[in-house]
Amino acid sequence: MTTMTDPPGQGFRLSQLIYDTRYRSLTIQVVAMVLLMLLFSWLVSNTIHNLQNLGKDFDFGFLTQPSGYDINQRLIEYNSQMTHGRAALVGILNTILVAFLGCALATVLGVVAGVLRLSNNWLVSRLMSVYVEGFRNVPLLLWIVLIFALMTESTPAPRAFRGDDATASMLFDAIAVTNRGVYTPAIHFGTPFFANGFFNWLVVILVLGASLYAIRRLHHWATERQEATGDRPTTWYFTLGLLILPTAILMVLMSAYLNLPELKGFNFGGGIHLRNSLIALWLALSLYTGAFIAEIVRGGILAVSKGQTEAAYALGLRPSTTMNLVILPQALRVIIPPLISQFLNLTKNSSLAIAVGYMDVRSTLGGITINQTGRELEGMLLLGLFYLVLSLLISGAMNIYNASVKLKER
Repeated sequence: MTTMTDPPGQGFRLSQLIYDTRYRSLTIQVVAMVLLMLLFSWLVSNTIHNLQNLGKDFDFGFLTQPSGYDINQRLIEYNSQMTHGRAALVGILNTILVAFLGCALATVLGVVAGVLRLSNNWLVSRLMSVYVEGFRNVPLLLWIVLIFALMTESTPAPRAFRGDDATASMLFDAIAVTNRGVYTPAIHFGTPFFANGFFNWLVVILVLGASLYAIRRLHHWATERQEATGDRPTTWYFTLGLLILPTAILMVLMSAYLNLPELKGFNFGGGIHLRNSLIALWLALSLYTGAFIAEIVRGGILAVSKGQTEAAYALGLRPSTTMNLVILPQALRVIIPPLISQFLNLTKNSSLAIAVGYMDVRSTLGGITINQTGRELEGMLLLGLFYLVLSLLISGAMNIYNASVKLKER
């Protein structure tokens, strides 16, 4: 009787790294990584060598030096004696402000234009087509300059609001539209929690965000109750209370009051001064990006089967209700991914603010600070890092939302 045994396995050979498919891909990746690291080390070494030849070093100490320049539009306290780091922070907040406002308005314009472009009304659909094609096929920079010029040349000067023979008047006795910008009422705090007004508004936003989260949980509970019993409980008064009461109580505790703009001398004082540069940049970014979002929304709606619409109509649903409750929720899985790209494009396109004098991070850290300190390498690295982090945050938040609205399969 004989015993069968497996033949002895062959040992590992170096030739297997090239000829064996089990190891070949790993070999290629290791070689590519080594070459990439060598290239990166050569770039760093070459940069350091060139800086030494120019008598420079790699240092971020310039951020603690006095800036020596003013910033006209700002969300936090700043003057020319503060540091370049503070100036960069002001520019960062200005960039985030115009990006947030632009994304919000562009989304509204895009959704409305995308839906109306599919309207059965010939005039409405053609007007939306003119808007979409007009803004998509003209460079964004031209729209920024054009809107800025219109706001500067077609609006009255502050002196037109003075005296009994004034040729211009304030809207609702509270808003003044001038060639220097728009002056609106401001909310001031008599007993603020923090000395810095920015942090007081941050507290208000956090309270409002908590209220919105509570409203969302309330609607989620109402939906579950409806699915279980067939009867949806009335929640509108709870929603209204959660939206208004916490913020109102906080405002009372902080002794909030309205500060109206008033004509003082040759200009308005008090209130909030929204400069033409901010408004022009905001409107141009919103209208331009909204045209692209409109096409995304239109494509998402057309991706939904017509049978869904016909079934909704057969159930007696109105066209508006069908669009809001049947079509758009299904179209979101097609709309959200390209919408993320448009939000990122809008954020990066805000760097064109320098064309109209809006002091964003490109104008402060990437402009005046670099010119004054000569730290172009450090400044550009920080500028690129900021845009990278901001883009990743926007993309991450939108991806989380995309995961929550995608189709759930059994």
